[in-house]
This record gives sequence, C-alpha cells and structure tokens, in this order.
Amino acid sequence: MKIFLVGFMGSGKTHWGQRLAAKLGMPFYDLDSLIVEKENRTVAEIFAEKGEEFFRFLEKETLEAITDNQESFILSCGGGTPCFFNNIEFMKKNGKVIWLNTAVDVLRQRLQRERLSRPLIAEVSEDELQRYIIRKLSERRMYYQQADVTVSEENTNLDELIRLLLQNEQPDRLKEEL
Repeated sequence: MKIFLVGFMGSGKTHWGQRLAAKLGMPFYDLDSLIVEKENRTVAEIFAEKGEEFFRFLEKETLEAITDNQESFILSCGGGTPCFFNNIEFMKKNGKVIWLNTAVDVLRQRLQRERLSRPLIAEVSEDELQRYIIRKLSERRMYYQQADVTVSEENTNLDELIRLLLQNEQPDRLKEEL
C-alpha cells in the first residue's frame, strides 16, 4: 500500500503522515527531507542556487524512485508536488492520494511562524501572506481535487482519517493491518 499525502504547505502532511504510519505500522517518508538528504543542502539552498525548476525535477525524480523502490509507505509530498510533471497522475496510478484540505486562516497562522524556512514565501510579507495563499491555492486546487480522498484537516482525527481511507475501497491488506 502506497499512500501519498498532498496539500498546501502547512496543511499538516508531515504531522498526519507520521501518525498514520505509526498506527498502520508502515514506513513514513517526507519528500522534501529525502531531497535534502540526497542533495546535502536545504530546500531553500536548492531554490537559491539552482531555482524552482531544478527543485521540481529533483522532486519528480525522488517521488518516482521511492515509489519504484518501496513496496509500502506513507509519503508526505511538497505542496507543489502534484502540480508538476503529471505527478498527480503518477501518484494515483501507484497508490492512494489523500488531500489534506486546510482552511486559509489556519494555513496563514501556521505559515507566519515558518515563513523564513519556506523558500516560496520567505520574501512574502505578513500582510501579503493570506493573498499569496489564496492565489496559490486557486492555482493548485485542480490538482489537489484529483485526490482519492479529501480530508478537512483541521476537523479530522486519526481514526476518521483511517475510516475515510477504508471507505474509499482500500485494498484488503490495509484492512488487515488495522
């Protein structure tokens, strides 16, 4: 079973991915962390030195490698992962995609605290942050909406997340793991 968590930056993909992996006894991976480990530099450094296009290529390459080399996992994807190189189709073909749909106000609160560590918003002022989130979400929504399961992140819990996965015709293996 391969589960891909998608959603805007700050939507809780890593938080829920770690909890879901622990509950299901599956390995957890964070796509950005895999890239950082492979490149031996931070995402911000990759963006600054090589640009977003280079990063998106690394992201695709790493996504495909982990998917091809691991039988089972939960993967927290970057906020833009599903939006480039037909990654959303690749993920849907190879596993189940969960969209953590988080309210703009919640995203803004979370991202204000993390702005400097996130290259796409490091230069965005606090006043502009909400407008940036709304604009980017509107661009990405068509990709996120292709997910197999949509979860209102701030109103969910681990049991509800698992119930939604089961409700969406998960393989018997996942049911057995529970």
